[in-house]
Amino acid sequence: MTKPSSNRKKAISAVSNNSKPSASSAEDTFDPENPATATIMVTAAEVEELSETEERDRLHLERRVERAFFEAGRALAELRDRRLYRSTHSTFEEYCKDRFGFERRHPYRLIEAAGVVDNLIKMCPIWTQNEIEDDPATVHSDQRQILPTSEGQVRPMTKLKPEEQQEVWQRAVEVAGGKVPTGRIVKDVVQQIMERTQVPNTYQLGEVCQILAKDNPELRGKGGCWGIVNHVGEFSCTVRTWDGEYTVALQHLKSHNYLPAECEQMQVIYDRISRVYSSALEESVQRFLESLGKLNRPYLTGLEEKLLNVLESEYDEIQF
Repeated sequence: MTKPSSNRKKAISAVSNNSKPSASSAEDTFDPENPATATIMVTAAEVEELSETEERDRLHLERRVERAFFEAGRALAELRDRRLYRSTHSTFEEYCKDRFGFERRHPYRLIEAAGVVDNLIKMCPIWTQNEIEDDPATVHSDQRQILPTSEGQVRPMTKLKPEEQQEVWQRAVEVAGGKVPTGRIVKDVVQQIMERTQVPNTYQLGEVCQILAKDNPELRGKGGCWGIVNHVGEFSCTVRTWDGEYTVALQHLKSHNYLPAECEQMQVIYDRISRVYSSALEESVQRFLESLGKLNRPYLTGLEEKLLNVLESEYDEIQF
């Protein structure tokens, strides 16, 4: 085995030519024959403390970073509520996609998150109005309330009641050791709350329910539609409507309380509508079928029956 070259220079500690070495400093030494005896001297660098003004500025800037998603949610809510997009776009979703590159669900998540943070701010008495307005002269580290710093930390709480949101956040902060908790911690605490207050899911397979889309943008356009339960979960049900399947939380469902025979009749109507419905149909025909998907009765009128028969005949002719 080739012996390593011993033709190596001693390693000299890097010291500026303009600075004097301290009394304790010395050259680093390295013996290639015995590497274990190498001595490396490390000079400690002096850390400059922040001034009182710099400390306030730092807290102020940190607060702005932490509140970025919150301010975005507030701004988006105002843009939506005042319809300030109407001069260029017909819908809020199109505006957000073109202007900010947001997918359909993201702006609503930010808006919901801002509402949760607003609620959390109200629960802490030492959080002053001046601090909310980000006046750096009034921000003190011993007065800071621990608030979410990202939308992901807030998302698990958006469907809870205000008092439950406050309870979850306080417990999550405790679990995190007095620091900002991760989204995973918040989700775990939310799960504990839900298990404690869990209402038994009494829906049954084949039951006909109405979808309640209020306060749930993911169900936009489905409010008032009826669906047939084909899966019963712990906190939700999967229902089949005229145009597909949707997993819906219990608070967004309302049973029609139909008799078993009526539920069977609605199953027949569902099968007929879903068989002929297509996005390629004329708009007026689509609207007719969609109106059947919002029936509040377990039967078709005579005229509705005739119109559906005509569509089924047309469909069969196209198929064959």
